[in-house]
Amino acid sequence: MTNPNLNLLQDYLGYQFENISLLETALTHRSCLNQPDITESYERLEFLGDAILEMLISVYLFDKYPDKMEGYLTAARSATVRTESLSEVSVKSHFNDYIRMSKGEEATGGRKNLSILEDVIESLIGALYIDGGLSAAKAFFEKFILPNARDIIALDRLKDPKSSLQERVQSLGQASPVYLTIGETGLDHEKTFEVAVVIDGKQLAAGKGRNKQDAEQKAAQKAMELI
Repeated sequence: MTNPNLNLLQDYLGYQFENISLLETALTHRSCLNQPDITESYERLEFLGDAILEMLISVYLFDKYPDKMEGYLTAARSATVRTESLSEVSVKSHFNDYIRMSKGEEATGGRKNLSILEDVIESLIGALYIDGGLSAAKAFFEKFILPNARDIIALDRLKDPKSSLQERVQSLGQASPVYLTIGETGLDHEKTFEVAVVIDGKQLAAGKGRNKQDAEQKAAQKAMELI
């Protein structure tokens, strides 16, 4: 029997899955793999969805901005599909409420982890593509991702925190930021990294993430607020 929560989610998506197990898998974090009857996480669907999302946003930007050159289009695409942007979509749309994860993962903040929130957006796109083809994936893109992408472009939020920090310190005549990994915790497949950003020999801020890139971006964001 279908989980009633998934019925609610399908209503919200505006799409009913032929193969409901695809939706279940798209919402399953790898921390659940030791539980009975769960044999697959969302990672393969995430791989597929990532490629489909990049194609959809590329086509949209190419058609929407015929006067813009490749450099602008690349920056706009990167800004709209980066971790911070997609995780924001996940929280706004409450997709994070439906993620299946272990109690341990949830206790350590997994439901708020930006990388996981990003992954689920991509895995949902992958699941929709397999179940309903490109039209289903495109409908999700247009309903949930495109409004956020338009806001990012309209507000000229094309640069990620690291790029913004680099420009800020250069304008102040300071040395380029240096990012140092100052901590690692957790198992190999579930590590949390802590990275510090150092400017002119002084540690200005630190950030934590499930990968070094995520931690660096968080550190840069905090540093931006202090300069």
